[in-house]
Amino acid sequence: MQILERIEGQMSATGLPLVGITLAAVPCPDTPVILTLHWHGFIKQKLVELEEAETVAYTPIPSSSLQLNDRWRDLRAVDHAAMEAGWALGAWDVERAERPACFRAGAGDTEELECMQAFGTYPVNINGAEVAVANTPDVDDLLEVAAIRGYLLWAFRPVRGGIWKDYADDVTLSVEGRRSLPCPHVPVPPRCTGKGRMIYRFGIPTERVLPVPGAN
Repeated sequence: MQILERIEGQMSATGLPLVGITLAAVPCPDTPVILTLHWHGFIKQKLVELEEAETVAYTPIPSSSLQLNDRWRDLRAVDHAAMEAGWALGAWDVERAERPACFRAGAGDTEELECMQAFGTYPVNINGAEVAVANTPDVDDLLEVAAIRGYLLWAFRPVRGGIWKDYADDVTLSVEGRRSLPCPHVPVPPRCTGKGRMIYRFGIPTERVLPVPGAN
């Protein structure tokens, strides 16, 4: 799966820093996967479209949701691709959450909203502006499946191309905030019970030399 390539292509096209990246999939082979990139930045809103006009409000730049149609037979392939992307882009870790079906007895409205957001669908706007710009033609079908069978959500915060470079305390990173592929970690198969959570920890804190007692 070309998750890393799609992320880097979007980063190059927008020139914007990233806050985080999520990837959503349903537990059915060869179904599309939804990649969402959450950008850092604001759009200036003015009463008139003049350069000298004062800004009256700031609206967050909408996230970008893309549909990936790469074929896969096993969820470990999606897991591995998410790990490779997080590893290469310098993320401290990659978290995988297994979420239950939201069309079940006892499920609340929050679970339905979280499912929609995971697949890049936001039912509300902020100050009349879109929360996400989506190119996801099959998202309605994916949401139907997720509502019945549950879904998986991967999330990580990239150092390379993100806002975290100045805060990264990680000896595994290059100066650019990257790591060389391949990722040395082995995927742990999800249980697909709707309750699992797995964190692949990549980062190693920088060693700090403690002062010697009595030293000047």
